[in-house]
Amino acid sequence: MIRVLLADDEALIRAGVRAVLAAEPAIEVVAEAPDGREAVEQVRLHRPDVALLDIRMPGMDGLQAAAEIRRVVPETAVLMLTTFSEDEYIARALAEGASGFVLKTGDPRELIAGVRALADGGAYLSPKVARRVITHYDGGHLTRGAQARERIAALTEREQDVLRLVGSGLSNAEIAARLHLVEGTVKAHVSAILTRLGLRNRVQAALLAYQAGLTD
Repeated sequence: MIRVLLADDEALIRAGVRAVLAAEPAIEVVAEAPDGREAVEQVRLHRPDVALLDIRMPGMDGLQAAAEIRRVVPETAVLMLTTFSEDEYIARALAEGASGFVLKTGDPRELIAGVRALADGGAYLSPKVARRVITHYDGGHLTRGAQARERIAALTEREQDVLRLVGSGLSNAEIAARLHLVEGTVKAHVSAILTRLGLRNRVQAALLAYQAGLTD
């Protein structure tokens, strides 16, 4: 069972998201919160697999809550709810350790896919969000082209294989199956890649893989 915390200051949005998640038997919403501060407290209490956070909330917003959750309960993955008007927050959310983004107005199946991906140790970007993120980072916020390839040259051949599959959105279990490795070994490779390249999370790793031409 995938355990989820849901935080949004709008009760109607929380009800809608809860209804979407309730349709998936393998997902359980264990707590809700109307703001970031309460979200952090609920994460401390319930230790969910995934914290689903609205970006804009009163008091402590979703970005601040993401940073605090990653600090106090790092095993809880953070999935951000966003809208098309909030592109400027994406870079900040990545820096605070968010592992995925889904649109409030997107396909409900994307929400389910995002929760599943993060619970399985992966990352997830709604396709429409992914295009905007890639466009943003093509502007120079992450290394591009030759610089990206130069950075990944420091990795071993096996680590580059893992990075390529991370960039394709595969979870640790899926990468292990593809490369005929045990999942613990893949997890160790991912950790080494993030450390060596100075990346905060799998989303940044996936973006770097894209910049380096490892993925489409």
